[in-house]
Amino acid sequence: MPGCVIHGAGDLRVEDVPVPRPGPGEALVAVRYGGVCGSDLHYWRHGGVGDFRLREPMLLGHEVVGTVVAYGSPDARGPAAGTSVAVHPATPCGVCPECRGGRRNVCRDTRYLGSAARFPHVQGGFAARIVVPAGQLRALPAGLGARRAALAEPLSVALHAVRRAGDLAGRQVLVTGAGPIGCLVVAAAKAAGAAHVTVTDLLPAALEYARAAGADTLVRADDPDDPGWPVEVDAAVEASGVAAGLDTCLRLVRRGGVVVQLGMLPQGRSPFAGNLLVSREIELRGAFRFDGEFDDALRLLAAEPAFDALVSAVVPVRDAESAFALAADRGRSCKVLLDFGAAPVA
Repeated sequence: MPGCVIHGAGDLRVEDVPVPRPGPGEALVAVRYGGVCGSDLHYWRHGGVGDFRLREPMLLGHEVVGTVVAYGSPDARGPAAGTSVAVHPATPCGVCPECRGGRRNVCRDTRYLGSAARFPHVQGGFAARIVVPAGQLRALPAGLGARRAALAEPLSVALHAVRRAGDLAGRQVLVTGAGPIGCLVVAAAKAAGAAHVTVTDLLPAALEYARAAGADTLVRADDPDDPGWPVEVDAAVEASGVAAGLDTCLRLVRRGGVVVQLGMLPQGRSPFAGNLLVSREIELRGAFRFDGEFDDALRLLAAEPAFDALVSAVVPVRDAESAFALAADRGRSCKVLLDFGAAPVA
């Protein structure tokens, strides 16, 4: 069966990989769609993401939806065979201080689909059939199709970031970066009751996707004279993953406001206006992955057909490299999905 395997920077291959067999407590899932994430693009272009570097070939992908095929043992608890499901990509250890303290998203020994954070790497979900713990499966709510449901993982990331920002009801919010995650942060902030969301980006096409997600004001990040720039905001979410975006957030958030760093900054040290944290008593918070937000994301997706506008292309898995190239071109795309629906399984 086909699988998308990354071997190193610039070396993505659609290979014939063996069909896995589920063990006790595991489920075999027929993947229908897989969303190409920014971290997948980093592995493809740079051989790593942040401080996580490739050390062996790895199946990419952690944004996957499909259908339950079978379970590896009769005691496995999950949706019945034939059920359309989304796959929660994380398996926290459950015993570390973070897990015990209710912060399973920063578990120090978690397993996350398609991640090189540990070695051997955790193989991902970009294959026609995958095996995952039964507890990671979520049946799709009524009325939610697989195509839109493929946004559940990145929307969960956005929901977690918005919650890290605190109560946004009636607040002015800034989002730097209008990539797929930034656009979903816009939607999450509006769902949380934000009164006004301003989004900045360098690309007009990306900003238009942010408009579709519910942004109130669009600003060209490279135009200091753009009339859309706010005087100040109550909270800011940095979703571009560049130091300039963080600098913008720190300079525009009000005194005592909150900045959430969501975009993964480049490996190593990144400069930022640290003095502003002191003089304005700004709270700078990180946001990493998510936990229970996954179920909330599925409910929100089921209720809001407008999310369909963020899926800009669906590409057959055999054309994975062109799909990655399209996903990397933010002037032409927002969220790109790989389609495994017609992939042969041997």
